[in-house]
Amino acid sequence: MSSEETNDMENPEEEEKELNGAQPEAMRNVTYLSGMYQNWFLDYASYVILERAVPYVNDGLKPVQRRILHAMKRLDDGRYNKVANIIGNTMQYHPHGDASIGDALVQLGQKDLLIDMQGNWGNILTGDSAAAPRYIEARLSKFALEVVFNAKTTNWKLSYDGRNKEPITLPVKFPLLLAQGVEGIAVGLASKILPHNFNELIKACIAYLREEEFVLYPDFPTAGMIEVSRYNDGLRGGAVKVRAKIEKEDNKTLKITQIPYGRNTTSLIDSIIKANDKGKIKIKKIDDNTAADVEIMIHLASGISSDKTIDALYAFTDCEISISPNACIIENDKPKFIGVSEILKRSADNTVALLKLELEIRKKELEEAWHYASLERIFIENKIYRDIEECETWESVLETIDKGLKPFTQNLMRAVTPDDIVRLTEIKIKRISKFDMDKAMDLIKAIESEIEEINVHIANIIPYTIRYFQAIKKKFGKGRERKTEIRSFENIVATKVVVANQKLYVNYEEGFLGTALKKDKYVCDCSDIDDVIIFRKDGTYFVTKVADKLFIGKNILHIAIFRKNDKRTIFNVAYRDGRGGNSYVKRFPVTSITRDKEYNLTKETTGSRVIYFSANPNGEAEVIRIVLKPKPRLKKLNFEFDFAELAVKGRASMGNILTRNDVHKITLKHEGVSTLGGRKIWFDPDVLRLNTDHRGDFIGEFSGEDKILIISKPASFHFTSFDLSNHYADNISIIEKYDPEKIWSAVFYDADQEYYYLKRFTMEGNGKTVDFIGENPNNKLICLTDESYPRFEITYGGKNEDRPKDIVEGIDFIGVKSHKARGKRLSIYEIKKIVELDPLPREENSEELVLEKPDVDKQNDINSEK
Repeated sequence: MSSEETNDMENPEEEEKELNGAQPEAMRNVTYLSGMYQNWFLDYASYVILERAVPYVNDGLKPVQRRILHAMKRLDDGRYNKVANIIGNTMQYHPHGDASIGDALVQLGQKDLLIDMQGNWGNILTGDSAAAPRYIEARLSKFALEVVFNAKTTNWKLSYDGRNKEPITLPVKFPLLLAQGVEGIAVGLASKILPHNFNELIKACIAYLREEEFVLYPDFPTAGMIEVSRYNDGLRGGAVKVRAKIEKEDNKTLKITQIPYGRNTTSLIDSIIKANDKGKIKIKKIDDNTAADVEIMIHLASGISSDKTIDALYAFTDCEISISPNACIIENDKPKFIGVSEILKRSADNTVALLKLELEIRKKELEEAWHYASLERIFIENKIYRDIEECETWESVLETIDKGLKPFTQNLMRAVTPDDIVRLTEIKIKRISKFDMDKAMDLIKAIESEIEEINVHIANIIPYTIRYFQAIKKKFGKGRERKTEIRSFENIVATKVVVANQKLYVNYEEGFLGTALKKDKYVCDCSDIDDVIIFRKDGTYFVTKVADKLFIGKNILHIAIFRKNDKRTIFNVAYRDGRGGNSYVKRFPVTSITRDKEYNLTKETTGSRVIYFSANPNGEAEVIRIVLKPKPRLKKLNFEFDFAELAVKGRASMGNILTRNDVHKITLKHEGVSTLGGRKIWFDPDVLRLNTDHRGDFIGEFSGEDKILIISKPASFHFTSFDLSNHYADNISIIEKYDPEKIWSAVFYDADQEYYYLKRFTMEGNGKTVDFIGENPNNKLICLTDESYPRFEITYGGKNEDRPKDIVEGIDFIGVKSHKARGKRLSIYEIKKIVELDPLPREENSEELVLEKPDVDKQNDINSEK
């Protein structure tokens, strides 16, 4: 398209003029559709943006919300009003019908900030809708009455029909937009601002006014967990991940107690059922016990890992969602994209301006009150009212009063006006007769004192605003603590957590692989999103996606599910180079290759062939027996080779020469052990997960039956495997590799005996959680240490506070017992404080420590070393 054509299209009015000039007189009144469309569409788009979808930055409200609050303020008498009545009154200002008003009012009420509700207003947790407007009631909250309204500082405009006045924006002295959040879709524009915590917003306002740094992150009424690493201050392009809170009730039951923002229990359960129907997860049934709090019970099928199911719920259901904010607001009748930090700053600045305006208005009112009180005092004190007794006309009365006031008005704040004089004539005789000069002076002094105080506030408006915010927080902040936990999330690889919902089959003769070949040979269980690695006898191999039926070629050697970045699965291979070349051996992993691209583990010489192959999930290295083909002067026809002597190299390596002679056959002599050593494990406290990526704290090197010891707050322990899919609670005190020989020392208060005890013990168990200081919830752990020679200092209190401090040597005080034993009482005197001291150096005791069994009878003897 040429530039001339483009310009013509962009200027339909000029086009219309040119055409009208060239047309006959009868055609010059034609209105062209292009011009009408451009003008009308822009008008409509502007109307939707400004009047319906996007909030104003001044008060954080859309027009319908502002009109609802204005109507409720006009109706407010402290009592509840029927919602139907509120809707009817709002229709005086809002031209879009009762349905839109009712929906907006319910949404405002469910945010639990500006409106006190009575009746069934629905449930944001379950998605239940509110009752009909005639059955429910509402009134403005105390917070709204104090923070949102002030008729003296409100700018007004006529309503749509010109019969009423409505506020242009409400004088909100709080970052309401960020507290409530908003979502609106306009024509070619959208706004999505997430809700933030009430108290954190006030703290941020105070920090901004003090010129300190602050950071804001969303907080949702549905609680849950949120990752904010990509929040981007709420601007376009940012995103947050929100997760439900899932707890393990037991190994076969999961409980969801908090849900992601924007979802309800019904939609969440539907997504879980959908994932189950698709085979992504495997559950037996779901129970929704939600009432005041969320409680969704997920019962797992037999043989299904609860930890793996938790990951699968996050990967395949709405238990984890991503939300993309888009902070768009209206400022000066124009849409703007600004971050939440900037929105908060503008709200704080607006609050400063409103508070200053309120002070100035109040100051003017006080100055007027002082002026009239002073005039009244002068009028009565100097008995000017007597001078008007002989006046015969109204004009002479006013003139006489004005003349009588002049000698006394030098110190007034402003000149005396005719209205002031008229007002003096309206004073009743009874008031004049009872006039008390002392009370009048006290009133004037009180007004002067208040004016002086206001002047101080205006001069120090920033500290005054900070005190205002602090008062708001103290008055309304209780019970508004953060609900959504800020966490870092570990990326969940879907292929690692998906349930194996398919069975994989292979037809070796025809060279087909797939889940639909049910009459052929079974290979393994898989999922429909898995990748499969295939090795052939000629040394070629490739990775492909699971399919119903797929041709993979004949002479298939090995088929398995492919795990990307798996460095522990090692392939031990012997292959012949060409038709009569040397035989080589190699060990290699396949960690990452291009899907459906063919690779070769040999030197790619024509006629090459794999003569031995094994896949070892933990890097095992077996011993093989090689039998050679007889030939002249070849004396040794068989020998052994240990793959452990061979280093693990890349998949493209050539390998080492096994033999230069022809191989008859190779057989396995005996299985080997792993040559990779133990698996080094780290614990990431941010995501509460194990990893092998060096993130977090190093726990140790694990192999075989090694276990992890978890000591949780307040005083319990249990064991887990070192499986990377394990889930851990956020009450971990100590996590480390389990050492059955390690001796622990615990000082604790026994609420049953009302004494402090010391016990030394080893931790042992069958995986269940064990409370090692007793099950009484009032027991209190003072100190837990794994020092070989622990020492504790005891400070006495009460009647024994003059008693000198005692130092207890743990190893001399009590022997090693079971974790079930109570231990030995530290003192019969009242103890104020017990602290652990640094151990003193001493020679190692060569005597072995014997673990004694608990003596039930002796546990009741507080003087016995159990």
